[in-house]
Amino acid sequence: MSAIPAATVGRLVTYLRVLTELEQEGVRSASSDDLGAATRVSAFQVRKDLAYFGRFGTRGAGYTVATLRRELRRILGLTRPWHVAIVGMGRLGQALADYPAFDRQEFRLVAAFDVDPAVIGRRIGAVQVESLASLAEVAAERAIDLAFLTVPAAAAQGAVDALAAAGVRGILNFAPVVVTAPENVRVEAVDLSAGLQRLTYYVQAEPATVGEVTG
Repeated sequence: MSAIPAATVGRLVTYLRVLTELEQEGVRSASSDDLGAATRVSAFQVRKDLAYFGRFGTRGAGYTVATLRRELRRILGLTRPWHVAIVGMGRLGQALADYPAFDRQEFRLVAAFDVDPAVIGRRIGAVQVESLASLAEVAAERAIDLAFLTVPAAAAQGAVDALAAAGVRGILNFAPVVVTAPENVRVEAVDLSAGLQRLTYYVQAEPATVGEVTG
């Protein structure tokens, strides 16, 4: 299989959300036009994205919602539980400990870490905060797959190194800094400041320009 564009993977997540909503509404089939309209992309783009992974629909009949939803969950790896840890239990880390996704079967918050003695030992949400020094041992015991990184920028690279060494292969990085990781570790950046700065660019622009860019 050729490399899948990151944008395609992002759209698969959106297609899955739409299909889940359709299934809950009792809709049994949907066309690429339906999915495109619901996700603000063309029907051609929907078909192109899905074609990377096989053939799922029938010409003239569209896609069976339940079947396509099941296949997208398989493609996205959502057919098993994923064990998640939070590194950095400041305000953001504590807020993430209450993130609704942890109520879903496929994501389970199993650990939280910090270096602050005042925080270590506290129970926050469903987890008790442990020392970052115990990361390798805890990661092995609880089979940690993914991590939220919510430490200060200066501590981010060291935390990434520790997570990679402990065998954690997916990191959602909220720290406002670019980090490096081994090839077998995927890091996704969530830069709130950059997002706000992109918004200010579009919002301060002339209305006509904003319409041209976003419409």
